[in-house]
Amino acid sequence: MTVLPGTGRGTGEAGGGGVPQARRPETATARKLRRTMPLPEVMLWQAIRGGKTGAKFRRQHPIGPYIVDFYCRAAGLVVEVDGEAHNRADRPALDRVREQFLEENGYRVLRIAAADILRDLEGAVALIVALVASPLHHASHGPPPRSGEEYS
Repeated sequence: MTVLPGTGRGTGEAGGGGVPQARRPETATARKLRRTMPLPEVMLWQAIRGGKTGAKFRRQHPIGPYIVDFYCRAAGLVVEVDGEAHNRADRPALDRVREQFLEENGYRVLRIAAADILRDLEGAVALIVALVASPLHHASHGPPPRSGEEYS
């Protein structure tokens, strides 16, 4: 039997040899964050996963240079769970920059305090469901109005 270089045959390695698949650094970070989610994020994920809100959500999803806690593509909605650390040092300013980037790129951002999820999970989910049900723009209404214009 002829063994081709890089095929992994005859080496005892499952899955073949070759070069590991190249991934964006954000993807590796997102995978790590999925394995180490704090309790409020786990609770919220269990409540919204699998289309329970009427739309599909992704957790720890890379968008540009950021990894958002939860993302619903159908509604263009980003849900960020803010723990106590978001109130300390320069974190509020960094969060504003992040939120501005997301909004400038067409995403709606909902920030929910981790304490609010622990205290009232159902209320947090109801808020998310309401936002998923009312996207910013309905295609049937034509293009959105320009700044300063109103729907007539």
